[in-house]
Amino acid sequence: MDQLAIISVVFYLLSGLLAGRQLFSTQIKSNLYIIILSCIALLSHALWLYQNILLINGQNLPILNVVSLASFVIAALSLLMSKKLNTGLLLPIVYGFNIINFVAVMYLPSHYITHLENHPGIGSHIILAILAYAITTIASLFALQLAYVDYRLKNHKSPVTSLNLPPLMTLEKSLFQLILIGFILLSGTLITGFIFLQNMFGSESGHKAILTMVAWVIYATLLWGRYKKGWRGRLVIYITIAGSSLLTLAYFGSRVVREIIL
Repeated sequence: MDQLAIISVVFYLLSGLLAGRQLFSTQIKSNLYIIILSCIALLSHALWLYQNILLINGQNLPILNVVSLASFVIAALSLLMSKKLNTGLLLPIVYGFNIINFVAVMYLPSHYITHLENHPGIGSHIILAILAYAITTIASLFALQLAYVDYRLKNHKSPVTSLNLPPLMTLEKSLFQLILIGFILLSGTLITGFIFLQNMFGSESGHKAILTMVAWVIYATLLWGRYKKGWRGRLVIYITIAGSSLLTLAYFGSRVVREIIL
């Protein structure tokens, strides 16, 4: 693992532990320290991505580099949202995943050179896809957090406020805001895919297109159910996680099998 990756891992670990400690104590106020440590982790992560993806002879985009890019976007957006909303369990989980990804990169190095500078339309498609995946992943984490808060309230566990978690209604409102943004970005991903990708439904990429379209239908149905039927609670949580799981399978499933397992 190179120096930048080590720095990222160390500061992700420190900021994640501090965020987790703050979660279980209303007395500890470490927001400034969490932001500083997180910014150092994100900066070193960004530099690592620059050095390992942008090469002289193209862009190096094997599956683990793509996952690292997506996880960087998720971590950066999560940190930005933490200024407006107490993200509770979000930061420790996201930072923990980034650490695992860096360890995987160290033990499973690989290369997959592309030339996106020659195909700007495909580049825009990839950017929209990563942003859509990042937002919908954060939405699924919010859904899990919503499920946890709902469980504690319904089963008369210790007060949620003792865990320094956001209120239930705040979580639910933020969840649907994220789903709406993710749905718009996912729509842009599909539109640019139809315009710029050749053989979108071919043997190598057909399953990606189909699964992404199914996920789009799921999110569209969820938004319709929310604003027309007032859906909420466990149904919303299950559908949100199902949509995110389908996108994960669509984006990374076949490449994980091809590049890592095989």
